[in-house]
Amino acid sequence: MNNRTSAKSKRRKRGGSQGTRKAVQREHKDRLFRLIFKDKEDLLDLYNAVNGTDYENAEDLEITTIEDVIYLSMKNDLSFMFGVVMNLYEHQSTWNENMPLRGFFYFSELYQQYLNRKNIKLTDEKKRVMVPFPKYVVFYNGTRDMPDRVEMKLSDCFIKPDREEGEPCLECKATVLNINAGRNNDMMRKCRRLSDYAYFIGQIRWKMDEGWSLEEATEISIRRCIDRGVLADILTKYGTEVCRMILTEYDEQEEREYQRAEGRAEGRAEGRAEGRAGNMFSMIQKKRAKGKSLVQIADELEEDVEVIRPLYDLVEKYPDKTAEELSELYVKQC
Repeated sequence: MNNRTSAKSKRRKRGGSQGTRKAVQREHKDRLFRLIFKDKEDLLDLYNAVNGTDYENAEDLEITTIEDVIYLSMKNDLSFMFGVVMNLYEHQSTWNENMPLRGFFYFSELYQQYLNRKNIKLTDEKKRVMVPFPKYVVFYNGTRDMPDRVEMKLSDCFIKPDREEGEPCLECKATVLNINAGRNNDMMRKCRRLSDYAYFIGQIRWKMDEGWSLEEATEISIRRCIDRGVLADILTKYGTEVCRMILTEYDEQEEREYQRAEGRAEGRAEGRAEGRAGNMFSMIQKKRAKGKSLVQIADELEEDVEVIRPLYDLVEKYPDKTAEELSELYVKQC
């Protein structure tokens, strides 16, 4: 038998079954993406690659990252001012439909801090307050097959009113850039750090596909990348920490997938409950319309009176609601 530990086997050892699932440690940790672009020179290279510019003075960047903003125990990535542009850069290894909403909250805090730093008050009604131009970029390197560039909008998250009331008064746009190997080639060529990061992550996935555990695949990829001069300075100096970061981010990804699976199971259970309740409400409405009492209805449905009573009371209290509406109300109360 091959002496390599399979990825699935390793995940079982580290994660456990759903019944005995080990909680992810809630110690706040940095992401590898933050470590790679912690220096202003590297961050400026990334900015130039994203925007197609050739700025050279890294000291023109002002780091504005909010250090105590945490998402699933991982620190948010990077925000910085460059000229009059307020940039928010996030990295995602799993597809996240809520990036515009997260960005909206993050920008709100960034603008508040900006006004405080500049000692700008909003009480002067005669002078318009000017604030930096926001740009929100998400770097995606998950396994879902996505195009090079996707724009996500906060307005897509809004519940639409019954009547058309024009455009919403709020918007936040996230530009998602696919940084997997072979995607956004022009941008990747302009930023060596970014292409090296994509290569490193690709190596880990490749070794895992061969059957190595995540930890083994990471250690092998670190050695290989150092030998090839890929992120060599980072991996040589922070090799152990990088390995720990990869394992932690993977744990967080598994945690999100586990929570989504639980949510889907709970949703299916709620759906079944709503379906049963809807049928019961429909029968109670019909029997009550014929003038039958609570006791008679319970007897005909072959249920205890105390089981039928809360449903009967809702039908009596809300005579104009449909069975579906009553079932939703009942499930929420339970």
